[in-house]
Amino acid sequence: MKAAVIVFPGSNCDRDLAVALRAAGMDVTMVWHKDTGLPDGTDVVGVPGGFSFGDYLRCGAIAARSPIAAAVVAHAGRGGYVLGICNGFQVLTETGLLPGALIRNAGLRFICRDQALEVVTADSAFTAGSVAGQIVHFPIAHHDGNYVANAEVLARLAGEDRVAFRYVDNPNGSSGDIAGVLSDNRRVLGLMPHPERAADPALGGTDGAAMFRALAGVLAPA
Repeated sequence: MKAAVIVFPGSNCDRDLAVALRAAGMDVTMVWHKDTGLPDGTDVVGVPGGFSFGDYLRCGAIAARSPIAAAVVAHAGRGGYVLGICNGFQVLTETGLLPGALIRNAGLRFICRDQALEVVTADSAFTAGSVAGQIVHFPIAHHDGNYVANAEVLARLAGEDRVAFRYVDNPNGSSGDIAGVLSDNRRVLGLMPHPERAADPALGGTDGAAMFRALAGVLAPA
């Protein structure tokens, strides 16, 4: 099982994500944003949190046009798995791999706290270790985490069971309380909360570890 974690100028959760993926049994390679290809045999790409390129223009917009982004899009097009967390979620919407956009929090303030989430669907490689309706707790840390999409997109996400997580107590004004969404083939997940910060007892919680174990279980050779 091979994972690649993308590193942009301003990424600050890349090593955290790599640690969580390695703890789940994956061989992880860090990939610089100026690279034009992923390591051979990459199964899953992690796009980490942080402030890529200082959040200039729009959060994730410059990163989505970096040389490595084309390789990530191609990987997803081949049916590869992609996990975008926080700024990574913003990058994935900017590439078009996920619908909608992330804008300023409704309160116009940076939010940093533990957050209760509802697992909306267990029908994905990322959420297979949970059950629909389960409440988990992941930290959040964002200023532009307000998920928006038009009514047609929101209806399609709900109708196709592609809302992965919802906020129990919506902290940022996200449409439909959405905290994370899946691509149409269910192999790309973007979410604002940080499961990698809740994947070890030393961090104060292990709810996030279930996501990485579930993903590893899907990728493990039969």
